[in-house]
Amino acid sequence: MGLNDEYSTAQPSGNTQSEVREPPLAALRDPGCWPIATLQWQPAYRVVPTRLPAINLFDRIASASDFDALYALEAITNDRLRTEVGEIDLVPPEERRFGPGYGPIMAALTHLNPAGSRFSPGTFGVFYCARDARTAIAETRYHTALFLSATHEPPMRQPMRLYTVNAQGSVLDLREQRNALAPTILHPHDYTFGQALGTAARHAGHAGIAYPSVRDPQGECLAAFRTTLLRQCHHAAYLEYNWNGSRIDVVFELTQVG
Repeated sequence: MGLNDEYSTAQPSGNTQSEVREPPLAALRDPGCWPIATLQWQPAYRVVPTRLPAINLFDRIASASDFDALYALEAITNDRLRTEVGEIDLVPPEERRFGPGYGPIMAALTHLNPAGSRFSPGTFGVFYCARDARTAIAETRYHTALFLSATHEPPMRQPMRLYTVNAQGSVLDLREQRNALAPTILHPHDYTFGQALGTAARHAGHAGIAYPSVRDPQGECLAAFRTTLLRQCHHAAYLEYNWNGSRIDVVFELTQVG
C-alpha cells in the first residue's frame, strides 16, 4: 500500500467530480506509510570527489578482528587513522564490512556531513548512489556547483571519481510518488521532510530509501543507511567537472592513453 492508497479518499461534493484529500504532512515522515521494494541494481553508480581516498583502511583489512586489533593499538595516537576510519560507532559491529570493495561503503557511513543531506540531518552517514551513471553525475554536478559557487571558486576543473556498486535488498520505495512529493520530501532545496523520514526510517531498522532523482527527471536514486544493501564498490572512471565560474557546463571522462 502506498501513501496515496492509505490517505487519499474520494469525498462527495456539489460537483460531479470527486475531491481528493491531501495526505497529512505528518504521514510523509512515517516509514509505515510507504511500500517496500526489493532492489536489484547491478551495478548502481556513485560519484565522489577524488580528494577522498580510492582505497582506505576498510579495503585493506580482511576481518573485524584485524580491524579491532589495529584500531586498539593505533587509533589513540594516529590522527590519520582516526580520520580515515571516521565515526566507526555509527555502524553496528555486526554490520561492519571489510575487504576489497567495502572501503567506499564504510567511509560514507562513518563520515558525517555537518550540513546534512536529503535524508540525514548530519547525525548519521548515508551512502547515496543512482541506478544510472547519468543520474549520479546529474546529482553530484548540482551539489558540486553549489559548493564551488558558495566558495567563489574561479574557473577550474573539479576531479571526481565514478564508482560502481551492487545494491540489493529491501528498501522503502518512494519512486511512484514524484509529483506528490515534489513540494516536501523531494523539494529541490529544503530537506526538512526528507531528513525527518530518513531519521525515522533508519531508527525503525530500514536499510535504505529508493526515490526519484531530483536532478534527473528520468533517474532513480538510493539512500542506503546500512551496509547490508551494498557490496563490491569499485572504481570505474575518473571524471572532471568543468566549472566556468558560474556553473558546471561540461563533464569529461578521462582516458589514459599511455
